Amino acid sequence: MFGFKKKPVDNTLTKKEKFKKEAKSIFWIVFLVLGFRSMFFEPFKIPSGSMIPTLLIGDFILVNKMSYGVKVPFSDWFSDPIYITGPSGPERGDVIVFKYPKNPDLNYIKRVVGLPGDTIQVIDKRVFVNDVPIVEEDFNGVEIMDDMDEKYKRFNFKFFKTKTGNHTHIAQIHEDNAFTADFPRITVPDNHYFAMGDNRDFSSDSRMWGFVPFENIKGRAFLVWFSLSIPFPWSHEDESFKFRPWRIGTVIDNSPGM
Repeated sequence: MFGFKKKPVDNTLTKKEKFKKEAKSIFWIVFLVLGFRSMFFEPFKIPSGSMIPTLLIGDFILVNKMSYGVKVPFSDWFSDPIYITGPSGPERGDVIVFKYPKNPDLNYIKRVVGLPGDTIQVIDKRVFVNDVPIVEEDFNGVEIMDDMDEKYKRFNFKFFKTKTGNHTHIAQIHEDNAFTADFPRITVPDNHYFAMGDNRDFSSDSRMWGFVPFENIKGRAFLVWFSLSIPFPWSHEDESFKFRPWRIGTVIDNSPGM
């Protein structure tokens, strides 16, 4: 009987098509994730203690990228951001994440204290905005000290409740440090902002390196979604592993204990 010989199946084309399909799927997933982070919300981890007690080392935060206007995706990766809506500047008291003016590859987080046109001055660790001192009220920081990173516990901190713009929060000063007690009166230029850390004497901020241009601002920090501090091998000897589940869900507008 005559029969037909079955041709071997050529899987080469099928494998190529499968690879292209998977590569295309991965590309779109990555593109959508990065686009979402660029336009809407982006996570950051707090690496330093400059914003204690509002933010602790190891806090993982979310930043609202739409707070001051909706941006064209990826436009701030290569140049100044391009806005679809807005833009509008931050309000006094907002906690913002921004590109460090001296090195845009680094991200900094600070609180906006001075708006364009404001005058800023610090006298004996008291902050004056437009020649008016920011209201301060003594605050018992025992609970804050208990939760603080070990390397800061040996300092003589004074805590106070203060109101920066419409934001009520806790700030702290190191009473034995006289080097940052004063800062000369200065006017904030147009399209720039004066930013300070809530841990006033352990913060590299506008007092040291100048103003934050609006185009450097990535967005407003609004939520702590996780908190875990793991010391590096070269960390201070009294540093320890810290997992703070009670900080999960903390709204950044208000400091702990408020």
